[in-house]
This record gives sequence, structure tokens and C-alpha cells, in this order.
Amino acid sequence: MPTIKETAIQMIHHVFPEYANPLGTLHGGRLMNWIMVIGGLAASRIAKGSTVLGTTDSIDFINPVKIGEIVVLDSWVEYVGKSSLEVGVRVHSENPETGEKKFTTSSYLAYVAVDKDGKPRAIEEKIRPANEAEESIYLRAQKRKDERLLQLAQKEEKARDIEDESTELTWKVETLRVVLPEDALWENLMSVGKLMMNIDETAAILAARFVRGVIVTGSIDNLYLYSPIRIGEVITLKAGLNYVGNTSLEVGIKVISEDLRTGNQRHTGTTFLNFIHIGEDGKPKPVPSFTPRTPTEIKHWRDAEERRKRRIERVERLKKSATL
Repeated sequence: MPTIKETAIQMIHHVFPEYANPLGTLHGGRLMNWIMVIGGLAASRIAKGSTVLGTTDSIDFINPVKIGEIVVLDSWVEYVGKSSLEVGVRVHSENPETGEKKFTTSSYLAYVAVDKDGKPRAIEEKIRPANEAEESIYLRAQKRKDERLLQLAQKEEKARDIEDESTELTWKVETLRVVLPEDALWENLMSVGKLMMNIDETAAILAARFVRGVIVTGSIDNLYLYSPIRIGEVITLKAGLNYVGNTSLEVGIKVISEDLRTGNQRHTGTTFLNFIHIGEDGKPKPVPSFTPRTPTEIKHWRDAEERRKRRIERVERLKKSATL
């Protein structure tokens, strides 16, 4: 039975221009994909087979990663349940010329071991805390798992929620994508990492269109996945502007999957992304003003204000714990 430390793995990427935005920094969606991939690898080694992402906690990007730098991702398993695993991921960048290292982000993800039909299966191997420090990590992970179960208690009901609220939104974008075999991670299930790239791209289009400038992803809030997406299905990503601050704005995005053979539609998940408007000097730049007018816009604005308060507190806690 391995300890938490013994489950650790590492993945390293060189940041090429194809991974960057016009400012020469790594796309948030690309990094989110890498986070999902290494988290899945750590989970699959313990689960001895296929795993799929069920939930990801908020991801906040503290320092940008530039072209030519190296991204180092570390991941480990913190808790194993009957068929689920709690996984931690920590990311930092390195300048190969100077050796300087900078903390980028960290997050917690929950994976589910699945069989060839995508159904949950039991995990035989467990992990054990090696010392008091690991015992503390283990107990916190167990608590997160219990909290996730409460959030997913109405999973089937939420999966049926395909209501379209965008008719009352002034600023919105909708994109459609066919899920191809290259988007799969296991069997015929879509990789959530690829989905995160699609989410970030669609939300960023709306953000950039609103500010008429360059934006970077600052954070993405918790994402609970209510329904899997399979190869051959079509996903619709519906993005809407929720809130505008001084130099940042929030975009909400809802993902709907559709089986073209049956017409059946399912709500995969909803999340919220925070973007920062960046000027040519690389510093945050003011965004245009926006006043919510419709009942839906006013509700979204109020909800976003509460998320913004939690996001600021979360980022401050993350900065204080950012040690390399």
C-alpha cells in the first residue's frame, strides 16, 4: 500500500509559441489541459486502469508563464474511496537561462475509476499516510470528497437542465464543436482537458470582443461534471458576460452535449472564468463599463459579485501558501 509521497509523478513541458497568446504567455486553457492530464495519470496508476475527471476545484493563475520557459507539473493522490480518488496538482515555471522558478498555480481534482463502458468500478488499491503531515493531507482530502458528494447529490437533475438563459443577455457567444476521436482520453469518452481548452477559448472570445483588446485567463471556478461527453456528439458552449470590474471581467459558460442520432441533450457542466485586460506594456488595463439591465443580467451580476469576493480571498490564501 503506497504512501501519498509514493504516488507522486512529474510532467515537464517547454512553452512553444504555438501554446501562447499575443502577449507571449501560455494560454490558460492549455495549462488546464496539462493539469487534467497529469492528474489523470496519477489517478490511473493507483486505480490500475481508466479514470475520468468528475470535479475540479478552482484554478487561479498567480504568475504568467512565458514562451521559452519550462512548466513543471507535480501530481499525487491524497485519498482513495470506493471508486473515486482525490488528486493534488502543483505547477511552477522555470527560466532555463537564469534558473529562476515561479509558482504558477495549484488545484485539487476528483477522478472516478471507470470500466470500458464508462461505469464506475471499484478500486482495489488504497493509500496510507506515512506520517502526521500526510495524515493531515489525507483527512483534508477525505473532507473534500464528502463535500463534493453533497454538490453532486442532484447530478441527474442538473444534467437535464438545458435551459437557455442567453436570450436576455446583451453580451454572449455560442460555439459548437464535434467531438472527434482525437479528443478522447479513454475509450469513447472526451478528455476533460480538451473540454477545458474549448471552454477557455469560447469564454476568451467573448471577453476579448467586449474589451476590444488582449485578455489573459486569471482563474476558473469549480467545475462539476454532471454528464460525460462521448465521441461523435456535438457540444454547444454558451458563454455570457456576468460582471465587469476595473481591469477584469467574469464570463459564465454552460456546456450542453447532444447525441445527433437521438437528439438527446445533456447539461455537462457550468463554470465561471475571470479574465484580465492587458495593455501593450503588459500591465492590467481598464475595461469598458457595463450596466446590467435585464432580470437575468442583474441576477448574474449579483451572483458574480459574491464569487468575486470569494475569489479574492482564495487568491490571497494561495499566494501565502506559494512556496517552492
